[in-house]
Amino acid sequence: MVDESSRIKTIEIEIEPLTLAHVESFHRALDLVSRERKYLSFLEAPPLDQTQRFVEERIARGDPGFVAVVRGDVVGWCDITRHDRPIHAHRGALGMGIVHTYRGRGLGLRLIDATLTQARKAGFVRVELSVHSDNARAISLYDKVGFVREGVQRDAVYIDGEYRDAIMMAIVERKNVDR
Repeated sequence: MVDESSRIKTIEIEIEPLTLAHVESFHRALDLVSRERKYLSFLEAPPLDQTQRFVEERIARGDPGFVAVVRGDVVGWCDITRHDRPIHAHRGALGMGIVHTYRGRGLGLRLIDATLTQARKAGFVRVELSVHSDNARAISLYDKVGFVREGVQRDAVYIDGEYRDAIMMAIVERKNVDR
């Protein structure tokens, strides 16, 4: 009998730009990670039509977004949503998640590298994020790719009767920086 975890290790995982064809599968992955009640600002995925609008808007605006796909199913994602106001349009907020059974295989690094590369091409200067302070794996990834801690929001998250801090992090990449 073949152990499922060993079979997963041999499966090819593709990193692809997020498209409308991924919406339903992305929604399922978002729901799986949300229901873990640990990592995201959702406790369950928003309705499918809202998820579809989110994807449509990201694509229409040219915001970077990538998914990790196994046999047609999204198992992870990373996206950056550009801020709406013109004075903040040089920056965006990063969101990402990986389905539990696919963590620890380097997908986070592959996804964030692809997304940050596209963000640079799209003119982003600053990418920011908020991560729960007890999410050591994500914090380590963000540190590894160059994000810097900018502060802590105390008791920013309240899940299942427990408060958690959120760490604010950002990566800023400007050419010809004067300071």
